[in-house]
Amino acid sequence: MVMFSAPGAGSSYVMEHLINWDSEDLDHDPMYRLLFPTLQMLSRRHQQQLLEARASEDPFALEAAVKDIRSDLNPQPAGQLTLNRPKSVELHGIQHKYAETCLLFPSAGQTCHAYCTYCFRWAQFIGDDDVRLAQKDSVAFLRYLGEHPELSDVLITGGDPFIMRVGLLKSYLGKFVDPSFLPHIRNLRFGTRTLTFWPQRFTSDQDAHELLDFLQQLVEVGGRSVDIMGFVPRQPSRKREVQLGIIPYYMFLARDTGAQDYFSVPLARAHQLYADAIRQSSGLARTARGPSMSCTPGKVEISGIEIVNGQKSFVMRFLQCRDPSWIGRVFFAKYDETAIWFDELEPLDGGSVLPWDSRGFLRPGTPEEVLATLAQ
Repeated sequence: MVMFSAPGAGSSYVMEHLINWDSEDLDHDPMYRLLFPTLQMLSRRHQQQLLEARASEDPFALEAAVKDIRSDLNPQPAGQLTLNRPKSVELHGIQHKYAETCLLFPSAGQTCHAYCTYCFRWAQFIGDDDVRLAQKDSVAFLRYLGEHPELSDVLITGGDPFIMRVGLLKSYLGKFVDPSFLPHIRNLRFGTRTLTFWPQRFTSDQDAHELLDFLQQLVEVGGRSVDIMGFVPRQPSRKREVQLGIIPYYMFLARDTGAQDYFSVPLARAHQLYADAIRQSSGLARTARGPSMSCTPGKVEISGIEIVNGQKSFVMRFLQCRDPSWIGRVFFAKYDETAIWFDELEPLDGGSVLPWDSRGFLRPGTPEEVLATLAQ
């Protein structure tokens, strides 16, 4: 696979505890499949291109082929570099797509405990600064937060922010222990694999207790909510997860980047899987939203499949949107058994246009104006 700079795999904990090496069919072990890339994860065209470059035994030809394939895999989908990032060069590692939430990519946190083959952040790990997000200047980051009182949430992501030692983490977040510092920032969220891919980070690492003390101070002294956006690779029962305080959040669909074609399922199939899972869960575990596509205009949920005006249709809504007035609004598209992404959908015959254009951008105008477009 050409998405990553390493040949897959992950930490020693991942290798020793998360993969069943005794399996008779190792290739079908889910964790092995998620961590070790294969040639089949590329399209046939890209496979042929890579094999021909390797056969040439010219390292420069191979490097050129890998670079060409990577650029063809949409390394930063949904306008992450062009639409989500502030224009200042000081803010190379910040995204601000939704009004209330800012994403921080601390430069020292842009490695990971494992390089998953489905990762939509793969561009962080290939050594190309043109597509990599990394924020080195903590002062500029904090200044940006102060200039945007509409923000309430900061999501620290990567890579994995808990790769960093506590001293580095404090350089970005240490001031939030003071409740008078930027009080409009109420929620600090960490996107991490550490709980399950390197649990020693919270138990036996050199600064494990210092990390736990810092997180506790952010809550008890700073008055912030600290939330771990985690990943459970070999899941216990949904009921047991809730008992442990692990609250289901999103069912995401494979993004339009990297190995999407390999990992994607049709929207109709994804909705069936979601509905079947929800029916087997108690109300406490029915908090997961989805199936959801995190795409250019926002997070689009497939809420249902219904007959509308005699036509089988997808019922959709925005869970998040660049234009907050669209959040929660219901809209419809023709049912399509093969579609895997939002931009493959078509509006209902005689119905309203979809709120995105052919490029995947949100159509201009208020929801009411967009919904009236076709009637005009």
